[in-house]
Amino acid sequence: MIIKVLGSGCANCKNLERVTREAIAELGIDATIEKVLDYPTIVNYGVMSTPGLVVDEKVVLSGRVPTVAQVRELLAAVKP
Repeated sequence: MIIKVLGSGCANCKNLERVTREAIAELGIDATIEKVLDYPTIVNYGVMSTPGLVVDEKVVLSGRVPTVAQVRELLAAVKP
């Protein structure tokens, strides 16, 4: 599973990365997390409000920082 955190590197983006890492650990998922800081790339995903979360090239969240439980639910829904 490839997970991308989209954003400028702001506090919210860092928080999204943190809760995503926690959710991955709790679920025991084998995943790679990539940071996408390039604004044109972020816009190409259709994300106009950061932070954004992309799982296997599908945008699953944008514009807010979810809880660990919410990320766990998102990842469990797309887990192979």
